[in-house]
Amino acid sequence: MLDSIVDALGDLSQRTVVEIGPGRGALTDRLVAKAQRVVAVEVDRDLVQHLRARYADKSQVQIVEADVLTTNLAELAGGSYVLAGNVPYYITTPIIFHALELPRPDVAVYLVQKEVADRMAAPPGDKTYGALSVNLQAVVNVEFIRKVPPGSFNPPPAVDSAVVRVTPRPEAVIEPELEPRFRSFVLAAFGLRRKQLVRVVRTVASLDAERALDIVTSCGLNPEARPETLSPADFARLVRALQ
Repeated sequence: MLDSIVDALGDLSQRTVVEIGPGRGALTDRLVAKAQRVVAVEVDRDLVQHLRARYADKSQVQIVEADVLTTNLAELAGGSYVLAGNVPYYITTPIIFHALELPRPDVAVYLVQKEVADRMAAPPGDKTYGALSVNLQAVVNVEFIRKVPPGSFNPPPAVDSAVVRVTPRPEAVIEPELEPRFRSFVLAAFGLRRKQLVRVVRTVASLDAERALDIVTSCGLNPEARPETLSPADFARLVRALQ
């Protein structure tokens, strides 16, 4: 399972890898063997001491004691980088979105709860398609690499896990300056996921019915559609029109 994470990152011989949550170094060992440089971010002080002792003779390894959510990953890497993480399940989504801040990693590979992986990669209309799917797929491509059974862990968790790969889209469907507005609109829209689109736009943007209908139809969208049927590009057209 650990090897599959490393393999999904591609050729690391000339790359800097930022690792989130190295723990005791099981994945780190494999990254160090393949990468030109490894920067591992760990919040637990005792584990930091363990890791620094473990890699004391490896000049290409940097162990950083920090909370990943308050760390500028690109600045830490000092240039282009790839990202790997066995992400704590209770803060998976905040970490993934933190890693989407510009400039983004060239590739990011995560070990996450399978339910989250399914939502990340879900297409429009799928029962697991939601705000996470849209907000990710607007700016990155998401690939489901492999399922990871509970027996791969010690102790085994009560859920299945999965390895997913995230790579920036050549052209994002939303402009960087509109990303915060886009994410807020998508979250609000899926809070009304059973409502028709014209009602969603009316409610979220505080518009009268006629203006909401004008905006929806000007975007070439069906006023009776539900948010779960819209693609990321559809949402982007709405956000631009509302802008």
